[in-house]
Amino acid sequence: MALSSPPETTAASVAATGTEARPEDVALLRRMVAVESLSGGEGEAVDALCQEMAARGFRTEKDAAGNAVGRIGAGPRRIVLLGHIDTVPGRIPVRIEHGVLHGRGAVDAKGPLCAFVAAAAVAAARANAELVVVGAVGEERIGSPGASAVAAWPAPDFCLIGEPSGWDALCLGYRGTLSLLYRLRRAGRHTAGPGESVAEEAVAFWNAVVVEVGARNAVHHGAGTFTQTTPTLRAMGTTSDGLFDEATLSIGLRLPPGVDVPGLLSRLRELAGDAALEVEGSQEGYRSDKRSPLVPPFLRAIRAAGGTPRFTLKLGTSDMTVVGPAWNCPIVAYGPGDAALDHTPEERLPLADYARAIAVLTDVLVAL
Repeated sequence: MALSSPPETTAASVAATGTEARPEDVALLRRMVAVESLSGGEGEAVDALCQEMAARGFRTEKDAAGNAVGRIGAGPRRIVLLGHIDTVPGRIPVRIEHGVLHGRGAVDAKGPLCAFVAAAAVAAARANAELVVVGAVGEERIGSPGASAVAAWPAPDFCLIGEPSGWDALCLGYRGTLSLLYRLRRAGRHTAGPGESVAEEAVAFWNAVVVEVGARNAVHHGAGTFTQTTPTLRAMGTTSDGLFDEATLSIGLRLPPGVDVPGLLSRLRELAGDAALEVEGSQEGYRSDKRSPLVPPFLRAIRAAGGTPRFTLKLGTSDMTVVGPAWNCPIVAYGPGDAALDHTPEERLPLADYARAIAVLTDVLVAL
């Protein structure tokens, strides 16, 4: 698209790149990004996605967890395309400028989810399989309730997770997470008196956590960040009612696959002493294999679209860590978008990449 072209241009906006998105696919993406869907408030977006899928021939429902579920096609195999419809907070004006759609969720992860819908609608007649697209709720929340409900389904033959890998890349794994709330309560004391304040004791615990994690990571030194446990102090605070002082810490640990979570938690409770340490949520890391039967069709499709295929491992979490261990079926994550833009004020998706991802997914679904 020429720089002087109006920002409302849709399919024509990517013509200059040689990859043109269909107007109905761009309209789908724009509508879904425009509907705010913060975790816990996804209802309007779920309804909109069900409407969009029904218009494309899907059999749709809103399940008990609140997920949007669309089924299309028939055949001996079942392929689940699991994306998430919720986003983190932060309003970004939805607009298309110079072939790029801006808006919260364009990358994480409505772009991949809309690519699933568009590709499944086209591939269904040739795929010889039932294609099930899920717009899951609550992926950005602790516990991922939407995916947890889906994980109770019978295992499909294949599963694709809708996350921004980049249109020319496959993501084979994600780290897990352990979310903790530390709470220390002490009788009130004068700040000039002897001993440590609750704030100082809480800081000492956090420092001990960092040391403990560092010692555990030393075993995997040089193996890459994906194999490391990463602690994050998400929030901290103190309160007092005049009689008792209380300090709280919200702590998150990113966990590589294979971590002994019960053993780690036991050690952290030792370090916490008489403070309360509550587990708010836990997901183990999960990694797929390059020998997965999903990999060859993706490699062929990416090359056919003009790309050089690559593999990634993500340092965060996704719904792969929820359904992967439950189903133990071939599974990868795929979707257009630059993951470095997740949760940022600059979240945006080039429509050319969106179109390429739809073409790749269509080829993969037919091949499977």
